[in-house]
Amino acid sequence: MHEWALAEAVVLTAEKVAKEQGLGAIQGITIKLGQLQQIEKNILKFAIREIIQHQRSLFKKAKIRFQNEKAVFKCRNCGRKWNFANAGKLNFKESEAIHFVPEVAHVFMSCPQCKSPDFEIIKGRGIWVDSIVGEKEGPDGSENKCH
Repeated sequence: MHEWALAEAVVLTAEKVAKEQGLGAIQGITIKLGQLQQIEKNILKFAIREIIQHQRSLFKKAKIRFQNEKAVFKCRNCGRKWNFANAGKLNFKESEAIHFVPEVAHVFMSCPQCKSPDFEIIKGRGIWVDSIVGEKEGPDGSENKCH
């Protein structure tokens, strides 16, 4: 499952940011999930928890939050914007193909107005770490929150 690979990427990103920012502990990570990616949120959350439980104290207090971003498309032919719900009925194989390679959406979807398959994905693609909240240890041993 590629959710595990994504979970590992999230943890590695958080570790990198913590190191760059001098954070002694990560308190929260907000992860944005693009609708087009169709991530299994429960599997991703489980995978992240499994990975960070074996990590150092960096993640002991970490709360993982997910925010969904709806997919929005814009037709390059007629200019119409639409969302995934207006994309038409996709079968399981089509949906799975888009899940693994969102760019193939152009094969299975078209503009609801002019039927052109020439559209851009404006929002809702991919997964990314939106924010990390942590504690930065000061020179006197005090802790300061950092975003």
